[in-house]
Amino acid sequence: MIRKAKANIDYNDAVITIKGLKKSFEGNAVLKGVDLELYKGENLVVLGRSGTGKSVLIKVISGLIKPDAGKVTLLGEEMNHVDEKQLQQLRTRIGFSFQNSALYDSMTVRKNLEFPLVRNKKKLTRSEINTAVETVLEAVGLEQAINQMPAELSGGQRKRIGIARTLILNPEIMLYDEPTAGLDPITCTEINKLINEVQQRYKTSSIIITHDLTCAKETGDRMAILLDGKFERQGSFEEVFNTDDERVKRFFDYNFIK
Repeated sequence: MIRKAKANIDYNDAVITIKGLKKSFEGNAVLKGVDLELYKGENLVVLGRSGTGKSVLIKVISGLIKPDAGKVTLLGEEMNHVDEKQLQQLRTRIGFSFQNSALYDSMTVRKNLEFPLVRNKKKLTRSEINTAVETVLEAVGLEQAINQMPAELSGGQRKRIGIARTLILNPEIMLYDEPTAGLDPITCTEINKLINEVQQRYKTSSIIITHDLTCAKETGDRMAILLDGKFERQGSFEEVFNTDDERVKRFFDYNFIK
């Protein structure tokens, strides 16, 4: 088990604030009045079973989905009031690590990493681009993969390159969607360690969406468990799971008693 270093968290500075968030799909209420805050420098783990709305939550935060009701404030901007140009600017300050890594199969690792950089920072020189690519590859420990194609990489390596691609714009917030899904236990531990290293090195604030309790324990400064469309319990790992609530106990047992 990874021993997580103590994070430098500013509990007076919420970089994300969510109030009364609701979202339904075809009459099925997924989020039923969600309240949540992410503080500067914090790794916040959002727990929940599959289909409970965890991924919907981060898609709403990043502006990919519009909520039915409620308010999301991101880096001081109320998302309901931003126009498309402001939304695009905000997205450059957010790193989104997708569950499937979302790499372009026809591009080398180098080209995958260059893509967001040249699209968002058009005045960079070739030397500056090369330095940025090499720096993020070094940060995720894959300098040797620079000229490889995604198909030549393992699942864990693709996850690392996906994280590197988000880091190349130096985001203030990281959103991780099931970062350890489909990986073997050793690779899961490596990804959890990398998430902590990103927090320390890049001073990010992160929401980590997962149903993997080992990932939660190894990366989270705080937990919030999504039950029946609301965050019923928040706090440390022990505070969240020290309960007689059968919904929480079943979730714990599924992870650790198989």
